[in-house]
Amino acid sequence: MFSYTGEGQSGDMEFTRGNLALRDHLKNGKRVFLFEQSRKGFVKFISEMTFFDCDYYETHDTNGQSRTGIKFFLKRVDAIVPYELDKINFAAEPSLEYLKPTITERSGLVISRVGQGAYRKSIVNRWENKCAVTGFSDSRILVASHIHPWKESNDDERLDVNNGILLSPTYDALFDRHLITFSNSGKIILADGVKESEYKKIGVSGAEKIVRLNSDNLGYLEKHQEVFNSQLRNPVNFISG
Repeated sequence: MFSYTGEGQSGDMEFTRGNLALRDHLKNGKRVFLFEQSRKGFVKFISEMTFFDCDYYETHDTNGQSRTGIKFFLKRVDAIVPYELDKINFAAEPSLEYLKPTITERSGLVISRVGQGAYRKSIVNRWENKCAVTGFSDSRILVASHIHPWKESNDDERLDVNNGILLSPTYDALFDRHLITFSNSGKIILADGVKESEYKKIGVSGAEKIVRLNSDNLGYLEKHQEVFNSQLRNPVNFISG
């Protein structure tokens, strides 16, 4: 394994230019080679590398200002990196049984699949480590979910931070089952087929609102609303307790 700090001398690092090219090199048919400087004017070839994972971390820019950096983890081509599946948290994602990516899918899916990697952290950062509905801020409990479901999204949508929402478990479960949705203004909408008293048993009042939606979230949210509205004709049973 080889770690590499992303490009960008000042301000938060972003997945643009070289950082984007490195992250997506497999998808774009590009190869990555690692060289080591041997002496002035000469370099030594070490190995061909391939993207394995990346992560955000706190660092400082050239002006000494605190900023968010990107750390890439590259592995030698054909190297086998062991990891324990039972220690990876796949919450809010489809089951392992569903996930059988092809070679062409691998480069796009790896970021959000290896321990949920940078994608989960980008969602946590986007929502300021708070449940989008309640403001609850213990990241050990919060679930980073896709607004438009993973299995129905294309590769770009699966990795788009704007398709992510950070929710406490109760709201995540309801949202995932389309028993609640949110209007474009962020106001919660409750399923008609569920009694208000049932929602109140789990602390859902019907007055909740997301206050930090941005315009890029709305396209995904509207897809969620469409499924929610279709289930008015085919209601899902709500079980409390």
